[in-house]
Amino acid sequence: PFPDEATLPLLSDKQDLVLFTFKRLLAMWEAEIRAHLQDEMSKKVGNPNYKREISKLKQEAATYKQTSSYLKPFFKSLRKRSTPKDILDHMLNIVTCMKEKEYLLAEDVYLQMSIGNSPWPIGVTMVGIHERSAREKISSNQIAHVLNDETQRKYIQSVKRLMSYCQKCFPTNPSKMMG
Repeated sequence: PFPDEATLPLLSDKQDLVLFTFKRLLAMWEAEIRAHLQDEMSKKVGNPNYKREISKLKQEAATYKQTSSYLKPFFKSLRKRSTPKDILDHMLNIVTCMKEKEYLLAEDVYLQMSIGNSPWPIGVTMVGIHERSAREKISSNQIAHVLNDETQRKYIQSVKRLMSYCQKCFPTNPSKMMG
């Protein structure tokens, strides 16, 4: 799903690289589901686990469909070059880590992007009468993007699904894999 040396020059910038990688992963996932479904349909006769297997495939297909639809606004913002810079940088880091099969590092970047590292629990920034001196320490890179709006939350969570799928397709050393 990652661009090879011949394709890389055709991808003019960060947005294209992220879009290319995630679209390829989605296409691979869809092809895998279709192949498994056809395989199960051909084994229908005499298979006592047929209904269970079909049920699992339908669940995976539903997850794929939801992931695909949740990523559409993200893909649109990438094509329009309107993705926020900090989210784009995180996504590019995730793609780079996945390409190098450094899934633990990709998960760290994902967690940084999704929940941030704000020093206070959500909503508890003004607990006293006076503003605390540490108040200035909260900056935009410490605030979780997953809380910004529903659309961002959905596509950021969908990226995690793609990360898991990529790890399943391209396994590596267990010490570099997500749990």
